[in-house]
Amino acid sequence: MDLHFQEVNKGAKILETNIFSGDKKVFEELGSPDLCIHMAWKDGFIHNSTTHMENLSNHFIFLKNMIDRGCKRIAVMGSMHEVGYWEGAITADTPCRPLSQYGISKNALREAVLQYAKDKNTNIYWLRGFYVMGDDLKNCSIFTKILQAEKEGKETFPFTTGKNKYDFIDIKDLAAQIVAASTQDDYTGIINVCTGKPISLKDKVELFIQENHLKIKLDYGAFPDRVYDSPIIYGDNTIIKYIMNN
Repeated sequence: MDLHFQEVNKGAKILETNIFSGDKKVFEELGSPDLCIHMAWKDGFIHNSTTHMENLSNHFIFLKNMIDRGCKRIAVMGSMHEVGYWEGAITADTPCRPLSQYGISKNALREAVLQYAKDKNTNIYWLRGFYVMGDDLKNCSIFTKILQAEKEGKETFPFTTGKNKYDFIDIKDLAAQIVAASTQDDYTGIINVCTGKPISLKDKVELFIQENHLKIKLDYGAFPDRVYDSPIIYGDNTIIKYIMNN
């Protein structure tokens, strides 16, 4: 599901349906799928956008209608920002105290959907994502901004200290994990889709610049580190490793 279909694989069947319409028969409108992978979200890179909370009820109503009408498997893309400030590995049992509108709304949707579906005949997979790389010209990540700055001929890029360590995953690896996690029955609920390997932002960005043969240099300390960013945070990949190997 997306707002635009221009680059969708031609082998895909495209259905134009407003998932925020509130229509209780949206399940049938979408072809009565055995599996729904819900990745729809607006302003994901704008953490305190008001649209996160404004759209929250619409996301829940859509998923509720899919459950009520008979969808047997529903996977929803979550985020490590549900957790808020945390140092170390995130597991399914890590307490959540989100510190942004994005994290608050994702956390609320997860709690609402899991609570609603607990006595329903539907598998819910909450796929908690971390830091995604790849397709860098088409997203709003720091890697996109570096490429744009290079294209504009800028010699330096304003940066933080880069010391914080995160769990980076290539979009192709993430896609494989999403499919595998959404099509099995051994594990439901929260599943981290991640590498389980924390790498400093500095090292990852410097490697990105090197691999893409960019001339731009990082201006360390131009921006302060965000107060709600943990010095080291990554996903416990025990469950997804099991899923991928079976």
